[in-house]
Amino acid sequence: MKYVEHRIACQPKARIWLDSLLDTLLPWTCVVCGLGCEAGGICPVCRRHLPWYRHACRQCALPLPAGPDTLCGACLLRSPVFDAAVAPLLFHFPVNRLVHRFKFRRDLATGRILARLLADHLVARGTIAPDLLLPVPMHRLRLATRGLNPAFEVTRCCARALQLPYCAHALQRHRHTPTQTGLDAASRRRNLRGAFRWRGPNLEDKDVVLVDDVMTTGTTLSECARVLKRAGAAHVSAWVLARAAHD
Repeated sequence: MKYVEHRIACQPKARIWLDSLLDTLLPWTCVVCGLGCEAGGICPVCRRHLPWYRHACRQCALPLPAGPDTLCGACLLRSPVFDAAVAPLLFHFPVNRLVHRFKFRRDLATGRILARLLADHLVARGTIAPDLLLPVPMHRLRLATRGLNPAFEVTRCCARALQLPYCAHALQRHRHTPTQTGLDAASRRRNLRGAFRWRGPNLEDKDVVLVDDVMTTGTTLSECARVLKRAGAAHVSAWVLARAAHD
């Protein structure tokens, strides 16, 4: 079974050409302020004032006052299963509005802009290229309701921008679970226990990255990472658009 899907497989040359033509012919407007801007979908002023991270826990990406090599108190007490996490933005205004527009109004253009911000951040920090990108999966019933899996769209955009392989279907959410909203950390862990499975070949000590839109407690990513490590992955990281954190 071939589990690596390169970007060209899901992005035919005709589609790439059409996207480039539309970018050239149609004027860009900033997704935050609505004013005209250059290609990229967000004007320099709004981009500068986004809630960017300065310092974060190196394992769970929780905001910290100290430098990036510091672990937060939560990770010192109970480490997540994944080994590291990257989030360029805090889940504050206007990022929360943009993510909601992407997820619940199926605004793929906004999703691509957010994914590009993530890709640019990864390039700027010199992130080592992993062996494989994997979107956090969505159960087929929820996918039928939502109409799209945001994690898959972000994965596809990042794979295209960074020239990385990805796989869409080997990591599966085979058990439908209630939404995690409103649950505490312990309840989230119970809710997701046994919800995921790996249906690809052995990962053979590979460096794997899980991709999602927002990290809240990291419970979903930890449960996915547990499945991937059982499948042979040596190192599992998380890349997310934004990190939710208490003020």
